[in-house]
Amino acid sequence: MNLSLCILSLLSIADGLSVGGGRKGINVPSTQHQRRSFLQQGGVAILTFSGVTSATTVFPGITNAAPPKEFVEVGQQETPPEGERPFQTLPNGVQVKEFRVGSGGAAVQSGSKVELTLKGRLLNLNGVIFYDTKSKDISGFGEGTPLQFTVGDGTVLPGLEAGIVGMTKNGIRRIIVPSELGYGTNPTLEPQPFTEMERRALESVVKNPRRDGTVLFDVKVERVR
Repeated sequence: MNLSLCILSLLSIADGLSVGGGRKGINVPSTQHQRRSFLQQGGVAILTFSGVTSATTVFPGITNAAPPKEFVEVGQQETPPEGERPFQTLPNGVQVKEFRVGSGGAAVQSGSKVELTLKGRLLNLNGVIFYDTKSKDISGFGEGTPLQFTVGDGTVLPGLEAGIVGMTKNGIRRIIVPSELGYGTNPTLEPQPFTEMERRALESVVKNPRRDGTVLFDVKVERVR
């Protein structure tokens, strides 16, 4: 049904509402006033039904939220707000951004035994989560299960290891790992997804050569020995 037919139908209904306007004791608005009021109330419905406009036309304040800039252009960002540190690119191409400096003590280096809580995202899929230490909650108290390993033992993605070097306990970093230092060449290394949904999300990128396998990790160091 087009817009013209909708308006004609509503006008007919409005005319019908005026029948009996001469009943004693009842103050009935004129037909013209009824039409105007009826159409004002139904104006949004007419426009929406006929497909003439969109929600942004009727409600100009509505806009489509843009995805995080770091998920659109890896490593490309405007000057950060005062006090916020930009990404730093390591010689091997890994990018790191310091969100919180650790509380001191031993710093992560080759041979360190570490415990990390982290969340991994797929940049190619606008930040879809494929790994979260909180997904494996053995204790049942929502604490999750930290990733434990020895730096340099060959069990964890080399890009992730490079990104945590120098961190101390309670430090937090965002680490961007290129495909060649991540799952693109090391698909079986840790961290590996805990849930079936997370595993499928990762495989949809890793097993598709047309997709960029760059991943992002938000990491907190829980322990360094």
